[in-house]
Amino acid sequence: MSVQDDVVHVSVRNGELAGTLVSPRPSMPGVLMVHGWGGSQDQYRSGAKELAALGCVCLTFDLTGHVATRSQREVVTRADNLADVLAAYDFLLDHPAVDASRIAVIGSSYGGYLAALLTRHRAVRWLGLRAPALYRDENWDTPKKELTELQHLADYRRQRHGPDDNETLRACSLFGGDVLLVESEHDCIVPAPVLASYRESFAHASSLTYRLIRGADHALSTERDRQAYSSLLAQWLEEMVLGARGHVRTRTTRGASGSTPAAAVPPW
Repeated sequence: MSVQDDVVHVSVRNGELAGTLVSPRPSMPGVLMVHGWGGSQDQYRSGAKELAALGCVCLTFDLTGHVATRSQREVVTRADNLADVLAAYDFLLDHPAVDASRIAVIGSSYGGYLAALLTRHRAVRWLGLRAPALYRDENWDTPKKELTELQHLADYRRQRHGPDDNETLRACSLFGGDVLLVESEHDCIVPAPVLASYRESFAHASSLTYRLIRGADHALSTERDRQAYSSLLAQWLEEMVLGARGHVRTRTTRGASGSTPAAAVPPW
């Protein structure tokens, strides 16, 4: 455990005594939470409180084009939003209690896509992706709002892709940390071929945990589905965090699976 020394002065009747206070240095995992397109940080606030109770420093934030900056929704690009995520990561890393070697990034849909790209630029130990979206590499500086039609995304996402034809999946293929990948059974926006593409791309991940939320749609519209996701995310992160502290042994078997009942230039 790392320690820090602080010079102190102990008051006595005739003056002060010079001393040095040696204490454990605060060192906690940091968790960055990235919402999806059309969402907000409110989606992650309750979960952030649960994770804080585990001893994590959590940061939620609103991407440009949302909430207070909604006026920019028509013009904001993927480059702009990736810059947001990079800035948020750096802000979290500057917190004096955060251990730079233990950073988790959690993202949903568009936020999951951005989280995967982040791993090309910053050190990430744990990566949690729920229904991560997938886009073509081109049109990087085109407003995000135009991409669905411009890139024919419905057709694109019905096909399997890999690291050789998509730079985001290439980022996944280079990632060496632990991964949680969550799919919604009835997701019409990010369908099964996208999740399969992500899953197959994490070839060098230390561990890959896959979960299917049966009956759920993309937005997790029911309270039951939201609770299911919240519970499995907290359980996975607790296992990762405690394992990093040496309290439990984490899984290293790849392909763990199961289901729950309930910048102005491209970054590559």
